[in-house]
Amino acid sequence: MAASWASYRTPTPTHRRLGLCCLGVGVQRGVVPCGPRTLPSHAAVLLTAGRGRLRVDSLEYELRAPVLFWLAPHQRHRYGPDRHGWAESWALFDGPAVAGYADLGYLAGGSPVTELDDTGPVRRAFGDLVAICRQAGQDADVQAALGVHQLLGAIRQARSDLDPSAGPILTALRRDAMLPLSVAEHARRLGRTTDEVRATVRARTGCGVKEYLLQVRLTRAKELLAASRLSVGQVAREVGYADAGYFTRLFTRRVGVAPTEFRAQLRQPAETDR
Repeated sequence: MAASWASYRTPTPTHRRLGLCCLGVGVQRGVVPCGPRTLPSHAAVLLTAGRGRLRVDSLEYELRAPVLFWLAPHQRHRYGPDRHGWAESWALFDGPAVAGYADLGYLAGGSPVTELDDTGPVRRAFGDLVAICRQAGQDADVQAALGVHQLLGAIRQARSDLDPSAGPILTALRRDAMLPLSVAEHARRLGRTTDEVRATVRARTGCGVKEYLLQVRLTRAKELLAASRLSVGQVAREVGYADAGYFTRLFTRRVGVAPTEFRAQLRQPAETDR
């Protein structure tokens, strides 16, 4: 016998300015086929029991719990369990932040089906979202948006298709970011090809290796400017730039203010200033 619960939400334009909106969430058990249809938003569907099939456009996929699959807006699809039924949780979401999550590799990759190593955190994130959407308070849409952010993060952490070496590679790049090394030299120190390192960084951060290293350098520079008495030239050298003028121009272009102004904005007042 089929059993289901669902809640749909209609966020206001102000809520949409948060970047990510929950448009609906639900749970369903039993033999309940879906489609063919298209959706106006993104969807994430988690199967926690059972098996079945998914068809997206002209491609068909076998599904066996535990597994998660994604549906994109206006993508024709249909899916359903075998005669024994299944258990699913689903969420509808949309907003400009989705494009950023996609670029960072948080959504579907080459396939709409995403295998998970551990469904526990994802199931809890769905459960939290369901609990939020059962509320009728004025803050429910804000909390639901936060719940979708948490859900996407939980799915990311549970995915089994991510390169297990990505963490150590990023850790090593952060450790060596201040050294005057080319991307090829970083790759050799890691025992990887340049293409492998570039692909790993792009998949996990949404940017290239040089951009990632620059982010690490600028973050460290901010920390030193805010918390130390080092001169701008000394800070530049600490984060890998021998030319203080070049560092100042780069910092100003990327941060929006010069290093001296950034320091002045965040400087802790001395006792005599209070």
